[in-house]
Amino acid sequence: MNTAITDEEKTFVAAERVNRALTSGVEKRALLWMAARAPAWVSSDQLTALGLCAQIAAGLSYALARYERRALLAVILCLVLNWLGDSLDGTLARVRKQQRPRYGFYVDHMVDVFGAVALMGGLGCSGFVHWPTAVAMLVGFLLLSSESYLATYTLARFEMSQGLFGPTEIRILLAVGNLALLHSPFATLFGRRMLLFDLGGAIAAAGMFGMAIGTTVRHTAELYRQEPLR
Repeated sequence: MNTAITDEEKTFVAAERVNRALTSGVEKRALLWMAARAPAWVSSDQLTALGLCAQIAAGLSYALARYERRALLAVILCLVLNWLGDSLDGTLARVRKQQRPRYGFYVDHMVDVFGAVALMGGLGCSGFVHWPTAVAMLVGFLLLSSESYLATYTLARFEMSQGLFGPTEIRILLAVGNLALLHSPFATLFGRRMLLFDLGGAIAAAGMFGMAIGTTVRHTAELYRQEPLR
């Protein structure tokens, strides 16, 4: 049996990137501007490492905020650095024509998974949210991520946002939430006092679960139309 891999089989076709998030237009222009002016010694791998380290530092800062609330300001700084590293690494590679589609996709998204675990773990230790809420947000994120990665493989289309929300919008909401925590960690809903991040986290988790289900149904229908039973 001939098991040799042909050149055609070796060819990797990068998936179409789709980003409909609110900030996508402004963000793309800003990233291109920064990538064109980045020092030669800065590499996409260094930026990826910066993004991961910043997200881990954000989780540690959340944990520290249990004892010193001003550590929430450090979380905001870490979110900015995470955005810089996570968003600029791919743009820099494309501007310099140094794309590594398989390596970049794999490493970038495994970094996202580990970073999300660190961030939600730190948030759970902060005392600003109960552990079940933090775990629910993490599970919702991992469900959406899994669906996105499977859709990228099966549909050759990488959807970087869910509707008008993408990673940048989530970072902005977290930063705003941190500023609110500096004022008070509590919220009142229908006369009931609760942790602000429990309320926001429950809404976020429910939204992510709903989006994961809705997107799964939509993509399943699309794939069925492409591959109907004969």
